[in-house]
Amino acid sequence: MAESNDGQERTEEATPRRKQQAAEKGQVARSKELTTLVMLLVAAASLLVMGPTLVGQLAARMRASLTLDARSIHDPQQIPEVLGQFLVDWILLLAPFLIPWVVVALVAPLALGGWVFAFKFKGIHPLKGLARLFSWNSLMELGKALAKFALVATMAVFLLRALQPQLLHLGEESLLPALAHAGWLLGWAFLILSLPMLLVAAVDVPFQIFNHLRQLRMTRQEVRDENKDVEGKPEVKSRIRRLQQEFAQRRMMEKVPTADVVINNPTHYAVALRYQQDTMAAPIVVALGVDQIALRIRELAAQHRIPQVTAPLLARALYYNSALEQPIPGSLYAAVAQVLAYLYRLRRDGELNDEPIPMNDVPVPPQLRTR
Repeated sequence: MAESNDGQERTEEATPRRKQQAAEKGQVARSKELTTLVMLLVAAASLLVMGPTLVGQLAARMRASLTLDARSIHDPQQIPEVLGQFLVDWILLLAPFLIPWVVVALVAPLALGGWVFAFKFKGIHPLKGLARLFSWNSLMELGKALAKFALVATMAVFLLRALQPQLLHLGEESLLPALAHAGWLLGWAFLILSLPMLLVAAVDVPFQIFNHLRQLRMTRQEVRDENKDVEGKPEVKSRIRRLQQEFAQRRMMEKVPTADVVINNPTHYAVALRYQQDTMAAPIVVALGVDQIALRIRELAAQHRIPQVTAPLLARALYYNSALEQPIPGSLYAAVAQVLAYLYRLRRDGELNDEPIPMNDVPVPPQLRTR
């Protein structure tokens, strides 16, 4: 188990922030074997598709380039122009073959680790570089190099034996067909020699990912410190939470004047309900609270002359089974409907006043009753 500088074991998985910081520093999982494999496969495909034609065009271009007229030979000023045209022709001829290699070399790292540009000159330290030569990673790289050499050499021996008759037969063919045949054989040779690299990449990619995550492991103290940095100190978080609660209570209290009734327990609970028969399917809870908050709800209700009903069982049932800005539970529809109907009757008869209205006989389902 890896240890930190202070002796603590790195037992915790790296956090997303730790991974992001490592990527910004250029520390990402990389597999050179995967890039090498992809480049070999692209080279093999290019040779198989374009090899015979490319070899024929190269031979024709070579013949044309070495054929000079008398003016070019006797005029030294013509030589740079001829050589420049010779170079341009060869670049244009080889471009379809070389461009895929360049593209693969740039894009292949995206398969593992993505694009990372991070270079710091101060990170170059001769002594540290010398120490890395004898590190565990260097030993692993040496082992992979020897394994690759053994696999590729073994495959090359079998390949030469299998292709020996065709290679010897090339000398009996005419020049252009022999060159085209050689290009085709070279493409298959690249493809077959890529097979050992497929095995090496299949082993190296999971190892690089595992090794990268192992190096990024953190101690428990580092995780705690990072959580403090990301989420803030406990006292700051507590203050933010308290401010959020105060803001939520202030918003809730602002909606108390919109309520149609406040159902309360005279000492502890208060729930303010709003109900518009034409637009609402059920009464909505606009405010609820206990103790000091309940007292404030009752005071605001009295200031705005909102009817208050004293129904202890119903008040507790609403408080424990309702949510702010949500309809009341369906099992309490009948009880609340009885309260609203009674208030409407009192208002119609002109008997509604500012005094709390006791309604202790409101039916509350037994499963919703609380003490």
